[in-house]
Amino acid sequence: FFPVCFTERERCAGVMSRASGKQRVCYFYDSDIGNYYYGQGHPMKPHRIRMAHNLLLNYGLYKKMEIYRPSPATFDELRKFHSDEYMRFLRHITPDNMGEYTKQMQRFNVGEDCPVFEGLYQFCQASSGGSIGGAVKLNKGTSDIAINWAGGLHHAKRSEASGFCYVNDIVLAILQLLKVHARVLYLDIDIHHGDGVEEAFYLTNRVMTLSFHQVGGAFFPGTGHTNDLGAKAGKNYSLNFPLLAGMDDAAYESIFKPVVDKVMEHFQPNAIVLCCGADSLSGDRVGCWNMSIRGHAACLEHVKSFGVPMLVLGGGGYTVRNVSRCWAYETARLTNQPISDTVPWHEYMDYYSPDYKLHVPVSNMENENTREQLEMKKQKLFEALSQLEHAPSTTMQTGQPGTRINPDALQHDSEEEEEEWDLRPHRNRRAHLAEYFDDDDAEGDLLDTDKPGREYEEPPSDDDDGL
Repeated sequence: FFPVCFTERERCAGVMSRASGKQRVCYFYDSDIGNYYYGQGHPMKPHRIRMAHNLLLNYGLYKKMEIYRPSPATFDELRKFHSDEYMRFLRHITPDNMGEYTKQMQRFNVGEDCPVFEGLYQFCQASSGGSIGGAVKLNKGTSDIAINWAGGLHHAKRSEASGFCYVNDIVLAILQLLKVHARVLYLDIDIHHGDGVEEAFYLTNRVMTLSFHQVGGAFFPGTGHTNDLGAKAGKNYSLNFPLLAGMDDAAYESIFKPVVDKVMEHFQPNAIVLCCGADSLSGDRVGCWNMSIRGHAACLEHVKSFGVPMLVLGGGGYTVRNVSRCWAYETARLTNQPISDTVPWHEYMDYYSPDYKLHVPVSNMENENTREQLEMKKQKLFEALSQLEHAPSTTMQTGQPGTRINPDALQHDSEEEEEEWDLRPHRNRRAHLAEYFDDDDAEGDLLDTDKPGREYEEPPSDDDDGL
């Protein structure tokens, strides 16, 4: 990896910030993000990001952060992970010409689940631009925490859309972080397995992925089992905690904190990327857990307590009024600002009727996860961690992300929307990335992390429509 040269002013600012215990927070938001529309009846609604933005603005949280409008990710930046052909397809397809791309749509898994909509490529650029931008701020040492609620699209593969995700902004951001940081930890508290990120880094020991997610039946994406631990140099660097329906705050805390503590002890990351999908909240349209907003935010606060540079991203979340509540509250926790439970008046006020409260009660649904099951899975992860070398050296073996998947060899099934139980379509028996590797290729390829930094526009003024 190639270290960034810091200016003396940036280095001194970082030292002063750590010494004072005050963490500097930057926030990325594109004012056009809420205009993108997946289509009638589709559960993914980018409008939720605009709702969260307006809520945190009216709580006054913008005063505690540096606000940036992200530069759209360029074609060259997107192909640091994704294939050229897939990116050209996304750049050119529109609702008007999609009839000309029937074969490519099937090949790249674009259809009802991942529909073609107006501005699709620009949406991907905006989402990824904020995540890459946040990583650059962490690399330069000018921020300790970077937030991009439009990011966290963790299902996208190198040459394939999946699970409402087209471009994997998380992988792109981690590749940016690897230019400076020897070890990056990826944590995923979305209710769905972070399969796209795990698959990208399955063979490297420079990135550890840890995902807490629901499994069972046909729950999407059907991956992320306890015995999926990574391969080659990445053996035991991919960790999964599969869970059943009904997960609540107390049960989640009982596994999240000890597992994360053990990971921090053994892996000692230099940077952390956190996917904060809000579909793990009680009452989500797709998810079926029973976590509160406070319980969800407690995960961020625990990770924040380690003082490691942190990139915080969005993810899933399909009851939009609760997604915006959650991400506004978590922004408050990341900036150490107390906020009222009464939602301040703003243009989206009607979404929070009739109580107009920030926090909403959880349900009385049964938690199907027993204490014994949770303990057994926790010990399984502890066993994998015990086999790691503490804080691996920077001369690590690193596999090129996702280069050996053959999307043409995978078949596409019909798609069917479900609101209460996530039966999103996925390829029949999707083979895991490790199945495509030969035993004699233990070294792998080097990650292409030699990429120059980015330039950013100035933050919008107070009278800008985006703020």
